[in-house]
Amino acid sequence: MNVVKDNKDLACFYTTKHSWRGKYKRVFSVGTHGITTYNPTTLEVTNQWPYGDICGITPVGKGQGTEFNLTFRKGSGKKSETLKFSTEHRTELLTEALRFRTDFSEGKITGRRYNCYKHHWSDTRKSVSLEVTPGGIDQIDPQTNRVVCSYDYRSVEGFAEVNDYQGGFCILYGGFSRLHLFASEHRDEIIKSAIEHAGNFIGITLRLRKDPLTFEDFVTDRLGKYGSDESITSLAEFVVQKISPRHSEPVKRILCLTETCLVERDPASYNIVTIKPFGEVFALICDAENPQVFTIEFIRGQIRKYCSTDRDSLMASLLDGVRASGNRDVCVKMAPTQRGQRWGLLSMPVDEEVESLHLKFLAVPPNGNFADAVFRFNDGNFADAVFRFNANVSYSGVLHAVTQDGLFSENKEKLISNAVLALLSQECELPGPNAELESHFQALRRLVASKAGFQAFTQLPKFREKLGVKTVKALKRNNNGVTHAAIDMLCALMCPMHDDYDLRQEQLNKASLMSSKKFLENLLEKFVSNVDHGTGALVISSLLDFLTFALCAPYSETSEGQQFDMLLEMVASNGRTLFKLFQHPSMAIVKGAGLVMKAIIEEGDKEIATKMQELALSEGALPRHLHTSMFTISSDQRMLTNRQLSRHLVGLWTAENPIAMSLLKRILPTGLLAYLDSPDPVPEKDVDRMHIRDNVKIATDQFGQQKVPDWQRVAGKAAKEVEKFAKEKADIVLMHWRDKMGIAQKEQDRNNLNPNQKPVVLRKRRQRIKIEANWELFYYRFQLDHARSNLIWNLKTREELRDALEGEMRAFGVDRELGNASVISWNHQEFEVKYECLSDEIKIGDYYLRLLLEEDETDESGAIKRSYEFFNELYHRFLLTPKVSMKCLCLQALTVVYGKCCEEIGPFTDTKYIMGMLDRSTDKLERDRLILFLNKLILNKKNVKEVMDSNGVRILVDLLTLAHLHTSRATVPLQSNVIEAGADMKRESEKEWYFGNADKERRGPFSFEEMQEFWSKGVLTAKTRCWAQGMDGWRPLQAIPQLKWCLLASGQAVMNETDLATLILNMLITMCSYYPSRDQDNAIIRPLPKIKRMVSDNTCLPHIVQLLLTFDPILVEKVANVLYLVMQDNPNLQRLYLTGIFFFIMMYTGSNVLPVARFLKYCHLKQAFKSEEAKGTDIVQRSVLGPVLPEAMVCYLENYEAERFSEIFLGEFDTPEAIWSSEMRRMMIEKIATHLADFSPRLYSNTRALYQYCPIPVVSFPQLENELFCNIYYLRHLCDANRFPNWPIREPVKLLKDTLEAWKREVEKKPPSMSVDDAYEVLNLLKGQGQHEESKIRKAYFRLAQKYHPDKNPEGRDMFEKVNKAYEFLCTKSSRIIDGPDPENIILILKAQSILFNRHKQELEPYKYAGYPMLIKTITMETGDEQLFSKTSPLLPAAIELAFHTVNCSALNAEELRRESGIEILLDALSRCVAVLTASSKSDDMAVQVCGQVCKCYSVAAQFEECREKIIELPNIIRDLCHVLYYGKGLPRTAALAVQCVSSFAVDYFLQTHLYHAGVLWHLLVHLFNYDYTLEESGVATSQDTNQQEVANSLAKLSLVALSRLGGYTPPPPPPGEGGVVETNGVEGQPPENPTIRKSLAAMLTPYISKRLGSVAPAEVLKLLNSNSENPYLIWNNGTRAELLEFLEDQQEANIRRGENDKSFGSEFVFSDHGKELIVGEIFVRVYNEQPAYPLEYPKAFSASLLDYVGSQAQYLTTLLAMSQSNKVESQQHAERLRWAEMALEALRNVIKNNPGSETECIGHFKLLFSLLRVHGAGKVQQLALEVVNTVTSNQDCVANIAESLVLSNLLVLLHSLPSRPAACTGNFIRLDLQHQDSQRSYD
Repeated sequence: MNVVKDNKDLACFYTTKHSWRGKYKRVFSVGTHGITTYNPTTLEVTNQWPYGDICGITPVGKGQGTEFNLTFRKGSGKKSETLKFSTEHRTELLTEALRFRTDFSEGKITGRRYNCYKHHWSDTRKSVSLEVTPGGIDQIDPQTNRVVCSYDYRSVEGFAEVNDYQGGFCILYGGFSRLHLFASEHRDEIIKSAIEHAGNFIGITLRLRKDPLTFEDFVTDRLGKYGSDESITSLAEFVVQKISPRHSEPVKRILCLTETCLVERDPASYNIVTIKPFGEVFALICDAENPQVFTIEFIRGQIRKYCSTDRDSLMASLLDGVRASGNRDVCVKMAPTQRGQRWGLLSMPVDEEVESLHLKFLAVPPNGNFADAVFRFNDGNFADAVFRFNANVSYSGVLHAVTQDGLFSENKEKLISNAVLALLSQECELPGPNAELESHFQALRRLVASKAGFQAFTQLPKFREKLGVKTVKALKRNNNGVTHAAIDMLCALMCPMHDDYDLRQEQLNKASLMSSKKFLENLLEKFVSNVDHGTGALVISSLLDFLTFALCAPYSETSEGQQFDMLLEMVASNGRTLFKLFQHPSMAIVKGAGLVMKAIIEEGDKEIATKMQELALSEGALPRHLHTSMFTISSDQRMLTNRQLSRHLVGLWTAENPIAMSLLKRILPTGLLAYLDSPDPVPEKDVDRMHIRDNVKIATDQFGQQKVPDWQRVAGKAAKEVEKFAKEKADIVLMHWRDKMGIAQKEQDRNNLNPNQKPVVLRKRRQRIKIEANWELFYYRFQLDHARSNLIWNLKTREELRDALEGEMRAFGVDRELGNASVISWNHQEFEVKYECLSDEIKIGDYYLRLLLEEDETDESGAIKRSYEFFNELYHRFLLTPKVSMKCLCLQALTVVYGKCCEEIGPFTDTKYIMGMLDRSTDKLERDRLILFLNKLILNKKNVKEVMDSNGVRILVDLLTLAHLHTSRATVPLQSNVIEAGADMKRESEKEWYFGNADKERRGPFSFEEMQEFWSKGVLTAKTRCWAQGMDGWRPLQAIPQLKWCLLASGQAVMNETDLATLILNMLITMCSYYPSRDQDNAIIRPLPKIKRMVSDNTCLPHIVQLLLTFDPILVEKVANVLYLVMQDNPNLQRLYLTGIFFFIMMYTGSNVLPVARFLKYCHLKQAFKSEEAKGTDIVQRSVLGPVLPEAMVCYLENYEAERFSEIFLGEFDTPEAIWSSEMRRMMIEKIATHLADFSPRLYSNTRALYQYCPIPVVSFPQLENELFCNIYYLRHLCDANRFPNWPIREPVKLLKDTLEAWKREVEKKPPSMSVDDAYEVLNLLKGQGQHEESKIRKAYFRLAQKYHPDKNPEGRDMFEKVNKAYEFLCTKSSRIIDGPDPENIILILKAQSILFNRHKQELEPYKYAGYPMLIKTITMETGDEQLFSKTSPLLPAAIELAFHTVNCSALNAEELRRESGIEILLDALSRCVAVLTASSKSDDMAVQVCGQVCKCYSVAAQFEECREKIIELPNIIRDLCHVLYYGKGLPRTAALAVQCVSSFAVDYFLQTHLYHAGVLWHLLVHLFNYDYTLEESGVATSQDTNQQEVANSLAKLSLVALSRLGGYTPPPPPPGEGGVVETNGVEGQPPENPTIRKSLAAMLTPYISKRLGSVAPAEVLKLLNSNSENPYLIWNNGTRAELLEFLEDQQEANIRRGENDKSFGSEFVFSDHGKELIVGEIFVRVYNEQPAYPLEYPKAFSASLLDYVGSQAQYLTTLLAMSQSNKVESQQHAERLRWAEMALEALRNVIKNNPGSETECIGHFKLLFSLLRVHGAGKVQQLALEVVNTVTSNQDCVANIAESLVLSNLLVLLHSLPSRPAACTGNFIRLDLQHQDSQRSYD
C-alpha cells in the first residue's frame, strides 16, 4: 500500500467498518490529499485512498441514518469497490469529505451558480453568487470568484420565503435560527435544488417553512434566538482589528461581550456584523510570537482572528464571560488546535473508548505510525501524545472518569493515575517550547478536573511533590501562557470542576496547596509584579481565581482557618496593588479584585479591614467610585457593570467606617443619606446573584440528609433560574464564572453511608463587616428629584455634586502626577460640598422650613428624625423672632412637626402661653396659625387640660361666633323645593350696638355697618367701650371678638370664618372625646367632666347652638356631633331646648342629617319643656319635636335607628308609618322661620346675640288633614290593602288598644271650646275687625309669652298656658272643621281593627274584644238610621266586618257577641239590607256588602252551640239567607258567602230542617248547572278577580258541598296519617244525616249522583251533572237538565214571591225520560242489557232485586198463560209488561253470567224460574228462563236446591212445547245429573 505523501488529516471520525469479516472500529480521516483509515488501538494505517481514486461517498438509505458507502477504483483498472462504514456523525463526515468533491475520479461535481443579492449587515444589498453544491450552499464573490463562506447543509435549519421582499428567501443557519437574507429571480430553484442535494448527498431532510416571513420579521428575528436585548447588550467592549480572508487589510471592529454571546460590531454604525454564542467557543489562541494577535476557535469549525493592543485584558474578560455562560470546555493556549487530531466533532465529547485510548497513549505510546509525516511515536515525541490528548479530552475534565459496573469494565481511576504519572515523570528537564509545557499543564488540568484526578492529588503518592516542583519551575520561565495554564490547573485542584464533588476532598486538596507559605508568596509576587507592570492580564485573572477559591465566600468555607488567615494577611499587605486593579480595563479582573476586596474587609480582622477602608480614602478610590456609582446613567451594560461594581465597593469601604460616613455627610444631604437606614425595598431591584453555592446545604446532603438532582450541564444554562429584569442585569459581574457553570454537588448514596465517617466541618465565615446599609434604595432615590422638608435634591444639586467630585479627583490626579516620586494621599478630612443653589432656603436643623410646611401631613415618607430636638429649635426661633411673618412660619412648622411626632415630643409645657397669645393677638394670620397649632397640641391629653385651665374653651367659642359673618359662603346645592333665597333677599342688619368714648357716654343703637363706618372715620378706637345684647357688660372694642377681628385686626387670614369655626368645633370634639361621661362599667360619671361643663355653660352653649343658623352643612354636622358628645348624661340636657336648638336644627335644609338625627334621637324626649303631668305617656306629647314634626315622624325617630329616620326625612314617603315629603319639610321650615322672626338678622349684626325661647304652635300639614294617626300608623294607608297589603304591624295588641282609645275619643269629640274672638281677646288684639295678619298675631304672642313665661314669671303659668292655647288655636285653624265625631275616622278605626284581627289571630286570640258595646251601638244606630242608604260614609259595612273578624278570631268573642245581643242586631241589619236587594244590585252596594258580612258572621257563629241555639230561635235569619241566595245570581261572590253560611248551619239537624223547609235546595241546586268543567281541565291559569266563569265554578263547588252537608253526606275526616282532604267549605263539625233531604236530592239528582255527593270530589260530580251520560246507573242528558232547571226556577219564584214550596220538596220529582224505563234496584235494566259487561257495584243485590221483580210479575204471567189457552188476544199493555218481564229475565241472565257468585241469589227462587218454563204463550220468557237455569247449573248449591224444589217436570214439559230447543233442555238434564252425582260422592 502506497502512502499518499504530504497528506495531512483535516477531520477524523471514530467509525465502524462493515466487512465480510465483521464489524470493527476504524479512525476515518479526511485529509488534504486523500481518505485514510487507521486502527484505533495501534494507530496503524489500514487503508488509504487518494481523492483521484475515489468515485463517490454517499449516505445509505433515505433520511437520517448512520451508514454510508465509500466507492473507489481498485488498482489501475476501471473496476470499483464499495466499502460500508457507519458513524453517529455521518452528516459531518460526508460534509467534510465532499469539500474535496472536485478531486474525485468520476468527473468534477459542481453545482449551478445563481446571481443574487444579499442583505448585508450594513442594511445594504450586495451582489453575490450562490452555488448549490453537494455539501452546502457556497457564497462566492463575483469579482474575485472566491468562496467567501459556505452554508453547510448540516447547519442549515431550513428555508423561509420573504413575501414582501422581491425574490427574497432566508437561510436559517447556525443552530440558533440566524437568518441570512438573499434575493434572486431563481429563488424557488435554489431552494428546491438545495433540498434535493441535502437529501441525496448528506442524507438529511431540509424543508421550506409553510409560513413566509415579512421583511419586518427578518429585521426583528435576524439574529435568531440570540436577538434579545440580553444577548446583544454589552457587558464589556474592546476595539480590535479583524484579520479575515475576505479583506486584504485588517478591518476595525468592536468586539462586545454580552451575557451569552460574543458580538462583533461595526464601529462606524454600531451594526452587528456577526454574533456567536459563548457556548460555541472551543478555544482561545494567544499568538506566541505577536503579543497582539489572538484567535477564537468555534465548535462548528469557524476560526476568527483578531489583533488588539489590549489582548490579554480582552482574553481575560472573554474567558470569564465564556465560562460564566456555562461553557466549561474553553481554554486559552498558544498553539492552535489541530482539527485532524480529534476523533470526532468539536461540538460533542468524544466516545468513552476514544477517551480511554488517549489516556492509555499518555502512559504507553503505541507502535503504529500515522500517515501524517509530521508525527511519529517514539520516546522523544511525548509532547505530540499530550497535544492529541488535549485535542480529544474536554478541558472540563475526563468525561468518563468513574469505573462502571461490569466484569470487563476498565478501571478509569487507574488509567487517570497512570496518565498523571506519565505527565509528571518528565521531571528532569521541562520541555523546551513553552507551548509544550503549557500543554502539559492543560493536560493535567483535564485530569484533575475529573473526580478521579481531583482525589488523586492527595491519594496518589508523590503527586503533590512532583506537581509542586513542576509548577515552581514553570513559573520561573516568566511566560504568561505557561503561568496561566499552571495556575488554572491549580485552581481546578483548589475548587472541584466536576459534578458530584466531595467537600471533604476539596478541603484536603486546598489544605495541601495552601500549606506552603513560600509557594503562596511566590504566587503573590507574580501577582504584584504583573499588576505593577500592567502586564499579564490572564495571569492576574487566574491568580484572582486562585485567591477567590481560597478567600472568597462561599468557597472559603472549605479553607483551613489558619491558612485562610495567613493568606488573607498576605494579600491585605499588598492592598495598594489591589486598588490598582480597580483601574484595569478587564472587567473580569476588576470583578476578581472586588471579590477579594470584599473578603478582606468582611473576614479580615479589624486592623486589616480598617486598613483597606483607609486606603480607599487615601488612594482617592472612594470618591472616584462614588462618582461612578451615582452618575453612571446608561442603557449600555458596560457602563452599568462598572457602576454596579463601584456601588459594591463603596458599600464595602463605608461599612462600619465612621470616617467614610463622615465624608459622605459632608458631601451629601442628610435626607438623602437617611435612605441608607431605610428598610423599604427598591421598586426596581435585581436579585442577588453573588452567592450561588451553598456549602452548608452540600455538607448536610453529603451527611445523608437528602438527595439533590444533577444540575444541567448544557452550555448557556445558569445553575439556578433567577429572575432577570430589563434594566438592571449588571449584578452578574460580581458572580464568579464557576458559579454560573452549573457544577453539581455530590449525590450521596444513602445505602453506602460510612457510619464512622465524620461529617464535613466547614470554616465559619466571620463576616465581621457586613454591608447593612440600603445602598440600592439610596441610588434609586439619588436619581429622583426630591422637594421635601429634609431634602431638596434636583438636577442643580446633582450637577453641583458632580462638579465638586470631578474637580477634586482632577486636582488629586494632578498632585499625584507631580509627586510621582512620593506616595501621595488624598486629604479627605477637609473635603466637603456646599450647594450654592440652596443658599436662599430657610433651614432649621436638618429641615427646610418652606418645604416642611408644604408637605402633606399624612405623608408617611416625611418622617421627622430627632423630632424633639427639632421641635425645640423651631419653638426657640419662634420666641426669638420679632417678625409676625416669621412667627407664623415657625408656628406652621411647629404645627406640622407636632402633628407628626406628638407622641415622641410629649406634652407641651407652654400651652397656656399659646392660649394667651391667641387671646391677645390682633393679627388674623397669627390667630389662624395659633389655632392650627393648638389643634395639634390637643392631640396630647395633658395639653387639653392646659387649654381648659387657661380659659381656652371660652376664647375658642368667642372665635366660633365669627362664622355668622361669613358672607361669601359657597352655595350648597340643597333640595331645590325646600327654601330658596331670592335675588332681592339682602340681609338686613339690626341696630344692636351701643358705644361711648367718654365716661358714661352712651350712643346707639347702631347697626354693624354703621359701626364699621365709625371705625373708618376714627370715631371708634381700640379702647372705645361698646355693648350689645348678649354681653355681660361694657367692654373696650379690642376685647370684643367681633369688633376686634372685623375692625381692628390686620393681616391676611389663612382660613375663612367657616373653616375657622369648623376647625374649632373639631377641636371641641377631640377634647370631649378624651373625657367620656361613663366609666368602663357604664356608670355615669359625676361631677360631669370639666370640658363638658365648660361647653354646656350658658356663656358657651348658646353660641355653639346658634351656629346652626349659618346653615353651613359642615358646621351643622359638627355642631350636632359636639352637642351629641357634650349632652351625654349631662344634667343640663333637660333645659337644652331653651337655646332654641330644636328650632334651629330643624330649619337646616341640607342632606347630611345623620348626625342631626342621632342627636335628636338622644335628646328629643329628655326636654323639660312641659310639666310631667302635661306630657302624659304619648311620645308625641313628650317630644320637644311634637309641635314641628308630624306624629309619625316623631314615632319614627324614637322607634327606628337614626339612619332610617334620616332616609325618611330626606325622601318622599307615603306609607302607613310615614307621610313625609320635601314640600312638608319646606312648610315646616317656613313655619319655624316665621316663628323665629328677626333673630337671624340680629346675628348678622351682633354675633353674640342670644335667642329668647318661645314655644312654637303645632305645625299643621295640609297633607295630613284627612289622616288619622294611631299608635305609629296612619290608618288610611294601613287600611289600603291595594297599596300596602300585609304591611307589618309591630305590636298588634298595643295597636288594638290604641284604636279603641281613638274610637272612644272620636265618639266623644266635641266642638272647640274657644272661638276666634276669644283667642284675640287673650292676645290683647281687637275683636270684630276681621282676621289679623299672622305677623301681628305672632308679635302679640311673643310679647305675652315672654311676659308670662314660667322661667321669668313663676306666677304667670296659667296665663302663659292660655296665651299658648290661643296662639295655637289661631295658627292651626283647619279648613275641615267638624263639630263632633268624624265618620271617616270611625270607618278607618273599624277597618284597622278588622285588619288586626284578620292578620294577627294568634296574638289576639287570648284576649276578649272590649269594643263590643261601641260596636253593637254603632250597628244598631246605623241600622235604625232612615238615611242609611244615602250616607256618604256609612259605618255599617265596616262595623259588621269587624264583628265577623272578632268572632272569627276567638271563641271568647263569639260568646261575648251573643251576650251583647249581637245575633239579633245582625239580623236587624241583614233584614234591613235584604229588603232593598234587587236583581240589579251591584257588588259594591252597601246593602250587598252588609249581607255578605252578616253571612260571614253567622257562618262563624254557627260553630258555637250557644250561638246556634240563638240562630234557631230566629227563623228570619234563614229566610233572609234564602233571599240572599236568590239574588245571588247576579252577585256570585255574595252568594258564595251565603252558601258557606248554609254549610255552617248544616252542622245542626234543626237548622238543616229549617233550611230545607225554607226552600234552600232550590237556590243551591240552580248553581250546580253554571259549572264549566272545560275551564278546570284547560290548564289555563285563572283567577276569580279576572274570570267570571271561575267565580261561577267556585260557587258551584261551594253549593255542591253545602248540599252534601245538608244531606249529611259528608264523610268523617280521614284518620291521622292517611292524608286526604274533606270538602267542608271551611266549616268544622260533622253534619248529621237527614233522610228527608237525601230523598229529595235522590229524586232531583238521581240516586246515583246523590250518593256520590259525599264520596267523590266536587269537580267530578259537577262534571257529571253538566255532561251527557247513559249507563246502567244514570241516564242524564240535556232534556233531564232542562227539566230539572225548569222545576227549580219555578220553585224559586214561588218561594221568594209567594212563600210557597213543592209539597214534597222535590222528593216526588220524576224525570219524564226515566218514567219510560224499567228501573230495578236503581239500575236502568234496558241500558244494562245493552251494556252487560258494565261493572256493577253490588251485582248480588241487583240479582235479588231482579228476582223480586220477576216474582212480582209471576201472577201476571200465569194469567197471561190462561189467556193464551183461551185464545184471547193480548192488549198493548200486556205486551209492555211482558217485555219488561223479558228484560228482567235477560238482565238476570246477564248479571249471573258476568258476575260469578251472584247465581246463589237464585236459591229459593227456582220454583218461580221453572214455573216460567210453562208460560207457553211467551216463548221468549221460556227461553230466557231456560238460559237462566242453564247458567246456574254450574253451581252445586243451585243444583241441589233445584232437586229439592221438585221442578224438573217443568223441564220435561218444555221438551214437548219447545221442540226448537231440545238440545238446551237435554244439556240441562245432563249437567244437573252430573252435578248431582258429584254432590253425592262428596256426601258419601
